[in-house]
Amino acid sequence: MARAPLLQLSDIALTFGGDPVFDGLSLAVQEGDRIALVGRNGSGKSTLMKVMAGTVESDRGLRATAPGTRVGYMEQDPDLSGFATLGDYATATLPPGEDYRVAIAAEGLGFDPDRPTASASGGERRRAALARLMAEEPDLLLLDEPTNHLDIAAIEWLESQLSETRSAFVLISHDRAVLRNLTRATLWIDRGEVRRQDRGFENFETWRDQVWDDEDTARHKLDQRIKLEAKWAVEGISARRKRNMGRVRALDAMREERRDQIRRQGTAALAMESGPTSGKRVILAKNLTKSFDGRPIVRGLDLTVQRGDRLALVGPNGAGKTTLVNLLLGRLAPDAGSVTHGTNLEVAVLDQSRAALDPEATLWDSLTSDPDLRGGRSDQVMVRGQPKHVVAYLKDFLFADAQARAPVKSLSGGEKARLLLARIMAKPSNLLVLDEPTNDLDIETLDLLQDVLGDYDGTVILVSHDRDFLDRVATLTIAMEGDGTATPYAGGWTDMMAQRGGQPLGHRPEASTAPAPGPAGSPAPQAAPAPKRNGLSFTEKHRLDTLPVEIDRLTEEIDRLGNLLADPDLFTREPVKFRKASEMLAQRQKALESAEEEWLLLAEKAEG
Repeated sequence: MARAPLLQLSDIALTFGGDPVFDGLSLAVQEGDRIALVGRNGSGKSTLMKVMAGTVESDRGLRATAPGTRVGYMEQDPDLSGFATLGDYATATLPPGEDYRVAIAAEGLGFDPDRPTASASGGERRRAALARLMAEEPDLLLLDEPTNHLDIAAIEWLESQLSETRSAFVLISHDRAVLRNLTRATLWIDRGEVRRQDRGFENFETWRDQVWDDEDTARHKLDQRIKLEAKWAVEGISARRKRNMGRVRALDAMREERRDQIRRQGTAALAMESGPTSGKRVILAKNLTKSFDGRPIVRGLDLTVQRGDRLALVGPNGAGKTTLVNLLLGRLAPDAGSVTHGTNLEVAVLDQSRAALDPEATLWDSLTSDPDLRGGRSDQVMVRGQPKHVVAYLKDFLFADAQARAPVKSLSGGEKARLLLARIMAKPSNLLVLDEPTNDLDIETLDLLQDVLGDYDGTVILVSHDRDFLDRVATLTIAMEGDGTATPYAGGWTDMMAQRGGQPLGHRPEASTAPAPGPAGSPAPQAAPAPKRNGLSFTEKHRLDTLPVEIDRLTEEIDRLGNLLADPDLFTREPVKFRKASEMLAQRQKALESAEEEWLLLAEKAEG
């Protein structure tokens, strides 16, 4: 006899004063399920999680759990009021003598159980809530963005625990690597509908694109039917004394169905424009040294950042990644050494604290109050040199009209990240600094951000714990061990770990697996005294190795765009799509020409 589901939702309807969030929703979570819950920011992922946890009551429908089932829920903003320390909160639900479970989790997640809750950061509070949930070992774990504010070591610890647990779990995360490694099924929220596929997240994007392709085909067929019926409504009814009201109602129903189909939310219109071309050498650091209260942050670092580099900084929480960024930008003075900037630098910064946003200001004011963004009128902002209405620009980043006058404090984490991106992407720049940009962004927006960075002509400095994003973006990675040692590696996260022989961050790599260190344990990355191979610098060698992949990718994209534009009816049927495809084709052809020329130059240099 089949066992009852751990959790069952039947015919759930939920409305928050406007359009329904869900209507007629039914789903089940079985024993052993490992489910990714995905969807756009604002699609209702956290709301659905709260319905599953029983903390939000639906307007209609039934939530049921199997007898004896214990459901544990980790929310994004846990309430720690009434507890003196993080440890008091984390152990509050455990039986006597079981406190060791929290101690184990605290070590893996990297927080101090003795930290007073009054002085704990948001990240520390979330880690305490996660430790409490993991220590409770419920039958069903509901995890809402558990990897936010975790460093890579803590993320890998959590992955290990979840891979070994007997509990079922439903997981919301922006971290592709976590979702790929852990999940066996996917729940996708799309326009109020929840679809399920009994395959892990690795197959999600293929599934999603197929669903959308099928909808596009169905929409085209529906358009043809509407045209025929509309023609009958105009010409046929006038030829009859009595209208066929059934056919009229059917036409109205088809038009309503068409409106439902085009509700598929678009993606944010992310785009950036490079400012004046910077000098070839963007940042030169020599013997850079900094300590706080006797604890070394960086020690004797020599570093050259060239125009076009994608430099990633990785390391445990507290290792000093943000401090190093501030040293490189000149915002913080070093104890020893020097930092020299190249010419014509225009810097844009996305900081992890979102401190650039005033929580009491409206979204409108957040854009128009910035002197660099003011347009010719009070309702305009300058977007890469062109005036644009504030609301129209906010719509490019998926904000509704009504949100323009809403306060920043009403936004979700993902919406705040999008608003900051809107601010920095409106300004021309040639040095982009992204401190934890992936926090709270949905997967589609991350894809777009990656594409934007790929086409960006300037230089990027990136701080992130998202291993997949690092692999997709970084060309040079500096590992900060937490003891003042900063070691450079060509490529992203996977390349770095291969060069370290799998040695985790926070542990000094063996001499045989790491690049040779310079004085005081600080190696010379990239273009400083980096070793040469076949006449190429370390960075040039890496670029020569990666260019064929880039050339293949551009060639495939050009072929796809060429096939699309070969449709003789595309211009008349979808003129906007035709224009965008033409622009993209020209950009890809230019990029391919540049990549091929660069490869030839590097290949000749290597042979010489």
